Amino acid sequence: MLVLVQSFTLVGIEAAKCEVEVNVATRGFATPVIVGLPDAAVKESLERIRTAITNSGYQPPAYRTVINLAPADVRKEGPALDLPMALGMLFAADGSAPQSLRNYMISGELALDGRVRPIKGALSMAMLAKKEGFQGVLVPRENSAEAAVVQDLDVIAIGSLTEAVGFLTEQLPIEPVNIDLESVFSTAGRYDLDFADVRGQEFCKRALTIAAAGHHNVLLVGPPGSGKSLMAKCLPTILPPLTLSESLETTRIWSAAGKLPPDTSLMATRPVRTPHHSSSAPALVGGGSVPQAREVSLAHHGVLFLDEFPEFQRHVLETLRQPLEDGCVTIARSHNSVRFPAQFMLVAAMNPCPCGYYTDPRRPCKCSQPQIVRYLARISGPLIDRIDIHVNVPAVPFDDLRRQRPGTDSATMRGQAMAARRRQDDRFGGGSNMLNGRMGPRLVRKHCPLNAAGEQLLKHAMTELGLSARAHDKVLRLARTIADLEGADQISQGHLAEAVQYRRLDRQA
Repeated sequence: MLVLVQSFTLVGIEAAKCEVEVNVATRGFATPVIVGLPDAAVKESLERIRTAITNSGYQPPAYRTVINLAPADVRKEGPALDLPMALGMLFAADGSAPQSLRNYMISGELALDGRVRPIKGALSMAMLAKKEGFQGVLVPRENSAEAAVVQDLDVIAIGSLTEAVGFLTEQLPIEPVNIDLESVFSTAGRYDLDFADVRGQEFCKRALTIAAAGHHNVLLVGPPGSGKSLMAKCLPTILPPLTLSESLETTRIWSAAGKLPPDTSLMATRPVRTPHHSSSAPALVGGGSVPQAREVSLAHHGVLFLDEFPEFQRHVLETLRQPLEDGCVTIARSHNSVRFPAQFMLVAAMNPCPCGYYTDPRRPCKCSQPQIVRYLARISGPLIDRIDIHVNVPAVPFDDLRRQRPGTDSATMRGQAMAARRRQDDRFGGGSNMLNGRMGPRLVRKHCPLNAAGEQLLKHAMTELGLSARAHDKVLRLARTIADLEGADQISQGHLAEAVQYRRLDRQA
C-alpha cells in the first residue's frame, strides 16, 4: 500500500515542503530503501526507525519498503524526517491510513525507544503549514511553544511515536498548544543590563544614542577596562523593542541554526553575538558544504560585537563588507544559492595600540610609532569606511567610578533614540523600514541639504581628513541623525561638526 505523509526540509532558514511517500509491497525482501536525494543522516535513519517501531510495540513492515522524498531534486538533510517515515511505514504495512494524516505536517527525530526528540526549524515548518492551508502540525514537545506562535494553526505536541499514532487514529486526544504572544513579550522582553551601570563615559553614551537613533555602526577605541564591552552589551537596551515580525524572523534564524534556547517560543529581546577573534570566515558569515546561519545572521535585528577588532584575521573581517552593505549573506554553491538575513548593528572595540595604553594618561605606552601604525593597518580602509562612528573611550577616572549618583540610564537614552526614529518614520514613511544609517546616495542628497556654512565645513573636512565618497555620505547621515535627536528640520553647522568629529581614525591617518 502507498501512504503519503506531509513534512518539510530546511533550505537555509526557509522550510520547503517535503512529501514522504511510503510504499510497502506484498512480496520481496524486507530491506527498506530511501530515494529522493537523502543525505547521510537521512540514510542512517532506517535502522533507527525500525528499532523505534519495534520498541514502541509495533511490527515493522515484513516486505520490501520504498520511501520516496519528494521533490527529488532538493537535498534532504537531518533527522527531522524520522517520525513521518515511521508513520508512513506503519500505516502502509497496516493497509489503511487515517483521514487526519492529510491535515497535518509532521516532523520529529526518533530515539531508539520511540521517544521524539526536538528538531531544527519548527517555526519555519509551522509558517509553511499555515501558508499551505494545513489544519496543524505534529512537532516534538520541546518545539511546540516555538511553533505555537503561528496563529490559527493547531500545534500538537508529540512525545513519542505511540502518541503520534494514537492522535492520528483518534485514540488519544491531544489539545493544541496555545501561546499568549503579549504575555511572552511582557515577560521575556526585558534586559538585565542598563547604561546606568556604566560609570562616566557620557560622551560615549551620546555617540551610542546617535548610533541607536539612526542605525549606525560604531567603533570604540580605548584602553583595557574602560567599559567598551559593557557598553556594547548595553546597546540593545536603548534600541526599540522587537516588533512581532522582527521577532519571528530572528526566532526562525535561531531555530534553523539549532540555537533557540529550550522552552523558548520567541526571541523577545534583541540578540547580541560576541564571536571570538579566532573565528574563521565560515563561523562568522556562514559557509561549508551545507550552508548554515552563523554569527552575522544570528545577530539579525540585534548587535554583532567584535572585541579585539584588529586581532581578527584580515580576510575574515573583509567578509563583513557584503552584510554591512546589503543586510544579508548570500552563499553560492554549485547546486543552489542560499540567502540568510543579516541586518545587524556592528559594534567593534579595539585598543589604540598593541599594549593598549597609548591614550591612557595613567600608564605609559610601550609601543613604538611603527608598531602602532602596523597595528591600526590590520583593519582595511574600506572596512573602516563602512563604520559610521569612531569614538574614543578614555579610562574612567576614580571619582566617576566611586560616584554614587548614576549617569545617564538606558530609559533616558532610549527615549531620545525613539523620538529621533519617529521623525525618521515621518520622513520616510512608517512602513518603509528606512533609517538614516541605511539611506542610499539618492536619499542622502534629498534629505541632507546643507547651508553655505555647512558646505564650507564639509569641504574643509573632506580636504583635511582625506575622506572618501562613502565617508562623505556617512558624515551626512550622521549629521541628519544628530539633527533628528535635536528635533531640527535642517542640518546645522553644529550638527555637521559633531558628525565630523566621530571620524576619529580618519583624523589619525
